[in-house]
Amino acid sequence: MTGKGYGRVAVAGLVCAKPGERTRLVYRVLVRRGQPGEVKGFGPARFAALLDAVHAQLGGPLVVVWDNDRRHLSRAMRTAVEVRPWLTVFQLPAYAPELNPAEGVWSVLKRGLANLAPHDVDQLTALVKTKLKRMQYRPALLDGFIAQTGLILEPL
Repeated sequence: MTGKGYGRVAVAGLVCAKPGERTRLVYRVLVRRGQPGEVKGFGPARFAALLDAVHAQLGGPLVVVWDNDRRHLSRAMRTAVEVRPWLTVFQLPAYAPELNPAEGVWSVLKRGLANLAPHDVDQLTALVKTKLKRMQYRPALLDGFIAQTGLILEPL
């Protein structure tokens, strides 16, 4: 997402379901202002830190369903997954966004920002964080993102 002028806001997040608890949205926001040497986006280290944070927050093993984003498929990311025995990753088939609960989050977020014209990247960042925070307090909405995928959360 971009604001007026130069700058980008990158967001990575997980819709998390744990039996007996409310569904959660855990996310990280990265602001890019276009400065030399600035990190351009989420790489393996930032994704791994997000997974570590979710693991600490939920207090148990994680099963992650990932799309085929090139950053998820990189050798560095595969290594990061292998060193975390509490983490199991299932790769979605190519071109299957309808199976990814996080796609519902991004769709609602983008729709909510569609008619806004932020003054700068800082205002855009504040809007993104506000909208995501509101989604965090709507577990029924998050449940809907999981339900629309048809994924089964109960063990067989």
